[in-house]
Parts: sequence; structure tokens; C-alpha cells
Amino acid sequence: ILKTLNSWFWWENIWMPINCTWEHFVDRDGLVFPKPHQLYATIPYAFVLLVIRFFSERYVAIPLAKALGIKNVRRVKPQPNPVLESYFRECSKHPSQSEIQGLAKKCNCTVHLVEKWFRRRRNLEIPTVLRKFQEAFWRFSFYLASSIAGFIFLYDKPWFYDIWQTWVGYPFQTLLPSQYWYYMAEISFYWSLLFTLGIDNKRKASGLCLLGSTFYSSPQDFLAHVVHHLAAIGLMSGSWCGNYVRLGTLVIFVHDTADFWLEAAKMFNYARWEKTCNMLFIIFSIAFFITRIILFPFWILRATLYQPTYYSTTPVIAYFLFNGQLLVLQGLHLYWGYLILKILRRFIFLK
Repeated sequence: ILKTLNSWFWWENIWMPINCTWEHFVDRDGLVFPKPHQLYATIPYAFVLLVIRFFSERYVAIPLAKALGIKNVRRVKPQPNPVLESYFRECSKHPSQSEIQGLAKKCNCTVHLVEKWFRRRRNLEIPTVLRKFQEAFWRFSFYLASSIAGFIFLYDKPWFYDIWQTWVGYPFQTLLPSQYWYYMAEISFYWSLLFTLGIDNKRKASGLCLLGSTFYSSPQDFLAHVVHHLAAIGLMSGSWCGNYVRLGTLVIFVHDTADFWLEAAKMFNYARWEKTCNMLFIIFSIAFFITRIILFPFWILRATLYQPTYYSTTPVIAYFLFNGQLLVLQGLHLYWGYLILKILRRFIFLK
């Protein structure tokens, strides 16, 4: 069954134009093509990124946070109590008054002590400001480095200025070393986020809780982040297998150039630098609307939906798969843009 499914998945008519087979993508005459098996390397690369993250958060983020005036507040742990701990994990983190009275009788203690225990136990679930700063610093560092690297890799490429060049010579477009490492780093980063999703700060699925006043998330929020990371990995991996690398690098660059501004705004918000935070959030909003509401649909989606018809009269199945995912992504951009406009309206009119 697995062998049959594998042959169906790698059927040439799914991935490449008519009269092309996988044999055409064997390296030859100085031409190097992306190969699906190279994606396996993103897993060990993800663990390398986790090591880099550990040292950057510990030896760069913490000293920077202290310089910005962020203190590491140590929370008081409640006294060990197996009965209350079991109830906290399996039943409710916010028991009613009648439930508290029942637990007090069961533990042979006062209602006040049970309320105090649950309050301290809930506080342990909320990440400290320093922990939130560390995570924002790591995301800021990666997105900034990715944006700078992306610009260095793309600024001298003809398809960075003329989007039609993304299809010239397709599908026999050679893979550049810069494109290989750009893809490997980006896919590995999302693998690393997936690996640490259970221990990272729990955020709302909208991803725009800038003030960070609440960090409790539901199972639906957790699932939304899992789906998001897997979708990002799947979209980049699929574009790699179909040799849509030129367009893929443009999609990555367009997205990362706005994200590091938001993470920077979070960092200064945690440090209570309100004016700096507000300014950075405004810059993020401008960058978001330029890259994802203007450039992405009118530049990249135009290249993926409209321009391929000039090079092939018989679109392959991958054409519909990738464009379907990109259209869904644009729908998310419009939704996030609506949330950003709501925040800006409150910021401007309600101070």
C-alpha cells in the first residue's frame, strides 16, 4: 500500500509539465536541480537551530532584557498537594466556590488556603515577562537575519525586479547555493517551532496579542499553530519538489520582512518602552500592508495564477494545489489585516 501511495504521490503529471519525467532532473552539464530527498536534512538543521536558540536566549537575550530594565520575577510555588494538583490538571484550573469547599474538606485545610494554592498554581502557568522577551528576541533575530540574507540573495537576481523571469526556462531552472540554504533555514525554523510548541509561550491563534495580557490558549489555538507550521512546511517543501524555487524565495522574503518589526515591538512592550513599541508597531503595520496586502496578491499571486498560462497550455495538478494554498494564505492576510486595523483604530482614536 505504501509503495502504491508513494508512486501516486510522485506521479510526474502532478509535479511537472507534460513530457517531463524525474529523469530530466538529474544533475548534468553544470545544472543542479532541487531533489526531494534533500528535505530530510531540515530535521537535523532544526535541532541545530534549537541549539543556537538556547545560547542566544541565554547569553544574549537575558543580558539585553536586564539592560532594558526587565527583571526576572520568581514566582512562589504552592505547597505540594497531590489532590489539588490532580484536580488542577484533570478537572479545572478555576474551580467554583462549592468545588473549593469540597476540596478544602478533602484536604483537611481552610478554603482560603485552597484558593491561595490555585492562585499560585495558575501563576506558574503564565510565562514571565523575561521568558516572553526571550522568545520574541529569538523570533526577531531569525526573521531579521532571514530578511537580510534574502535581500542579499535576491537583489542581483533578474526575477527580483521582473517577475516574468521566474518562469523563464522552467522547469529546468538550476538551483543556486543561496537558494538551497535559504530554503533549508526557513523550513528548519518552522520544524524547530513545531518541536517546541508544547513549551513555548501559549498564544492566541490570531498571533496579535501584542500587549500580552493573557497567554492562556485553548486546544483549538494549539491546533491552529500546529496546522500553521505544518502548512508552511508543506507549502515550502512542495514548491521545492516542483522547482518553484524562484517564486518560493520571493514568498519567503515578502513574509519575513514584516515579521521582525512585530517581534521588535513585543520586545519593547515587555520593557515598557511604550513610545518605541508604538512606533515599531506602526512600522510593522505599514510593512504588513505593503508586503502582504499589495505585493503578495498583485505581484506574486499574479505570477503564480496568470503568468504560467503563457508557458504551458496544460497546467499540472501542482498548479492548482499551490495556488489553492496561496489563495488561502491571502485570505489569512486579509483577516490579519483586519485585526491590525482594529488595533490601529483603538491606538489612534482611543489612545
